[in-house]
Amino acid sequence: MRITIVYDNQTRRDDLRADWGFACLVEAFGRRILFDAGAKGHILLGNMEKLGIAPASVDTVFISHGHWDHTGGLTDLLRRNTDVKLYVPASWRDYPEAEEVIRVADPLEIGDGIRSTGELESVEQSLLIEMEGGVAVIVGCSHSGVVNILRAAESAGKPRALIGGLHRFNQFDVLAGLGLICATHCTAHKDEIQRRYPDTWTDGGAGQIIELPDG
Repeated sequence: MRITIVYDNQTRRDDLRADWGFACLVEAFGRRILFDAGAKGHILLGNMEKLGIAPASVDTVFISHGHWDHTGGLTDLLRRNTDVKLYVPASWRDYPEAEEVIRVADPLEIGDGIRSTGELESVEQSLLIEMEGGVAVIVGCSHSGVVNILRAAESAGKPRALIGGLHRFNQFDVLAGLGLICATHCTAHKDEIQRRYPDTWTDGGAGQIIELPDG
């Protein structure tokens, strides 16, 4: 499994642009999934180009929630690639047209080893990818609560990695069993999480690449 952060508030490379928002490319089980689409299409597509990610190579787009900083680049992406499956939370009504749109309310299997938690608290879905020893959990902003998300993920396996925005989350003890933590974008307490979990902490930022063993 390979996860490339495409859009974030900071960058790992001088040639990439930072901006408020989040997107990452998930490559696992033969799929190429764009998780969220950042805030601005020209930044999303520009970073993708510099990272060597062709829009046409994406087969699935997974939107965690309908906020502008996770959906703003979607229309521009769909202009470059009309042949994608678009998974959106059921509460989001203003999604752009796509070849195939799947509105997700309940837990859903997307493909071998890949599933959605379903839309939690009627606001946000998260992506679960099977990995060695459990599942990797990819989140947008965790508006539905990190505790709720990790509990929902347990239906697919033991949460082993957590990647994405954690918003104002401060129940730090629930992260103790994770093998990797990459808190990005809107996370309010990055420094405290890193201080508590230095051995499992991984920096985010556009250009960061995380490789995990498939399950």
